[in-house]
Amino acid sequence: MAADPFAVLGVAPGTPLEDVAASYRELAKRWPPDRGGGSEAAPRMAEINAAYWQARKRAPPRPATGRTTSAPPRPRRVVAGAWLPEPVRRALGPELVTALHPREDVALVTPVAVWASPQALLAVTERRLLWLLDDAVTGRVRSIDLSAIAGVSTRLAWPRRRSAVLRVERRGGRRPITFSELRPETAEAIAGHVGSRR
Repeated sequence: MAADPFAVLGVAPGTPLEDVAASYRELAKRWPPDRGGGSEAAPRMAEINAAYWQARKRAPPRPATGRTTSAPPRPRRVVAGAWLPEPVRRALGPELVTALHPREDVALVTPVAVWASPQALLAVTERRLLWLLDDAVTGRVRSIDLSAIAGVSTRLAWPRRRSAVLRVERRGGRRPITFSELRPETAEAIAGHVGSRR
């Protein structure tokens, strides 16, 4: 009949796994077959190894003490602009999405041209206008709070009058901001949005 693995290791049945392992390590130090443990060392160490592997299967884990030995749960991946619908996030792109304040709603996203960049992207939110200068190297995202806007006006672009220009007057006499290459109905919608929230 096979020896009781717990008895071979010198621990009681039901001993937690960590204590079983500690006892195994002590016995392995006492019976090293490769370091002059004598003729008994090899068979004794084989018996200790077999007992340890059997005991490991039956030993309960150490009861929880408030500390956990398992890896901490992975943090959930936070999606920038998660409160926005996916099509709006895609239209904004990563730079404008990360420039938004938490829970800042976006009413409209449209391509525009500004004096600093012929290709820009304008986002109209509940709080401000943000635009991305597509061909700039640094300072690509600019913004103006709606409260800093003194007035807005639109006009059709000359000579074909198929696109519109949106002129944003700033408080304090600062130079106005002009957005061009807008569809006329888009320019009117932006002007109405800004006017209703100033």
